[in-house]
Amino acid sequence: MRFVVDVGVALWIIENNVVVDPEHQLLAPASIRSHVLDTLYRSVQSGELSEEEGLRRNRAFGQLKMRLLGDAVLRRKAWAIADELGWASTTTAEYVALTQLQADAFVTLDEGLRTEVARLVRTASVDDLR
Repeated sequence: MRFVVDVGVALWIIENNVVVDPEHQLLAPASIRSHVLDTLYRSVQSGELSEEEGLRRNRAFGQLKMRLLGDAVLRRKAWAIADELGWASTTTAEYVALTQLQADAFVTLDEGLRTEVARLVRTASVDDLR
């Protein structure tokens, strides 16, 4: 299966040393690189993580086997989804758009988001990645 994973799931995989079933392919918008970096940096700045651990997790993210996409079709679809759902940003809409265009399911740890997008895409749990 092809799963789109968001920042929370990507970091969960790293933090928990999860081995993704080799039969599965992980996908994400190319913008996830910046989102992961920002999330880790903010965690270090708030004292939640040490700088060493934040940098280690960022390196581990760079080694995570994941296909990153960000073409014009994805961006246009994300715009339409954000507009349809009345979202103030297209950031999360990119994950939903990518799921519609390329994947079997979207994986997020955010239960509210999972519920909100369930009418647009199939969702899955992190346990489905193993």
